[in-house]
Amino acid sequence: MLDYLVNPDIEDYCHQNTTKESDLLLSLIEATNKNMGYPVKLSGRQVGRLLKLIVSISQTKTILEIGMFTGYSALSMAEALPDDGKIICCETNPRAVEFAKAFFEQSPHGDKIDIRFGKALDTIGSFSDITFDLVFIDADKKNYTNYLHATLPLVRKGGLVIVDNALWQGNVLAPSDERDQAVADLNHYVAESDALENVLLSIRDGVNIIRKC
Repeated sequence: MLDYLVNPDIEDYCHQNTTKESDLLLSLIEATNKNMGYPVKLSGRQVGRLLKLIVSISQTKTILEIGMFTGYSALSMAEALPDDGKIICCETNPRAVEFAKAFFEQSPHGDKIDIRFGKALDTIGSFSDITFDLVFIDADKKNYTNYLHATLPLVRKGGLVIVDNALWQGNVLAPSDERDQAVADLNHYVAESDALENVLLSIRDGVNIIRKC
């Protein structure tokens, strides 16, 4: 279960006073909690609504998602994309892929989502002529810095990279394993880079919003 980084009552208050998801997304959450082993992997309402809002106000049309799980964040963002928008999702869990597909097929926005099964770094390496407006990283933490460096060349100038679990349950304060250190390294690199600007937010498990200058 996710360890709260802020007062649980405040966290619940923010959840209750944030715009609710669509009925299909609420069904996806319920089904994930019932049928999948790690429902905590869902981004959650605050992050999902933040992603949707950013996609909408930034007029984003092309998105790369690294780590789809059951599709909550992908569908949240797809709902804000224009009709000609596209989100490419990288996922290695075959069960999660089939689960997500079943919900995408029920959505009028499902045809905006292109699932690429396999290791994300391999998929990213196959892109030659794609430029993304936004990249969302929410996958294996050990590769966080690798994902950032692999995707930055594909992000347009002024585009965004959004990193979930950027506080990693507070473990970035005193990293004790490879995953802790990888997340901490990403945050430090971004903050010190002259080519990037960012804000690190303590929403749920931390969200790092990064702009390519």
